Amino acid sequence: MAMAVLGAVSPPPLPLIQSLDHGLRPKFPKSFTKTFDIKSWAEYVVEWAAKDPYGFLTTVIWALTSLFLASSALSWKLAKMIEAKEKEQKKKQKCQENTAKAKRLKRD
Repeated sequence: MAMAVLGAVSPPPLPLIQSLDHGLRPKFPKSFTKTFDIKSWAEYVVEWAAKDPYGFLTTVIWALTSLFLASSALSWKLAKMIEAKEKEQKKKQKCQENTAKAKRLKRD
C-alpha cells in the first residue's frame, strides 16, 4: 500500500477520446468507464449530434453505407445459392422422371 503524501495532488485523468476536431466532439461520459449505461450513451450521442451535426451525419452515413453494401453482397450470394439449388432439384426431378419413364417402357 502506498502512503499518500500530505498536500500531494494527483494529476487529472486523461480523457477517453482525444480528438483532433478541436473540441467539437464531446468527451465520453465518465460513467462509461465503470459500467455501460444506455442513458449516458444516448446523451453522449445526442450531444455529439448537436455539437457537430455534419460529422455525426457523415459517420452515420458511412456506417449505414458499409452495412448496406454487406447486405446487398450477402443477398446476391444467397440468391445465387437458391438458384443453384433450384436448378439442381429440377435436374434431379427430370432424371427421376426419365428413369420412371424408362422403367415403364421396359415393362411394356
